[in-house]
Amino acid sequence: MAKKHSGAQGSTPATVALAKLGLDFEVRSYQHDPSVTDFGREAADALGVPAERVFKTLLADADGSLVVGIVPVAGKLDLKALAAAVGARKAAMADPTLAERKTGYVVGGISPIGQRTRLRTVLDESALSYETVLVSGGRRGFDIELAPAGLLRATEGSTAAIARN
Repeated sequence: MAKKHSGAQGSTPATVALAKLGLDFEVRSYQHDPSVTDFGREAADALGVPAERVFKTLLADADGSLVVGIVPVAGKLDLKALAAAVGARKAAMADPTLAERKTGYVVGGISPIGQRTRLRTVLDESALSYETVLVSGGRRGFDIELAPAGLLRATEGSTAAIARN
């Protein structure tokens, strides 16, 4: 996969961070429908990519600390598994306003890369079975395709089985 940069229109904190790390990625854009609230499914459908390869970025409160869980849009985040992966007793979904404030991104466009505050990040291990996966690039209608190893490097993340169907 070649690095692709498309100027200011394709520049977000996520793409800037990837470029600084020298990681290969491809920008994948589509026209976001403002009436759609299932952002991940919309991305998968619009880009013609199986939902198992498109990952959503979710924030959770794990024993008082915010953590990031990245799971396929075809599944759900298993909060108990996420808590176990980060050594917490329990986890609950974070308040969306807090998620936006800590990441610098809006809900539906939260990228796991280039967040305002670096948070502990866990990628569902299913990502490792694909050559590339897609995650939000920092805006609705703007995804980034990259290798799972690149995603882990960019987020300083780890992997665990944190998704359920």
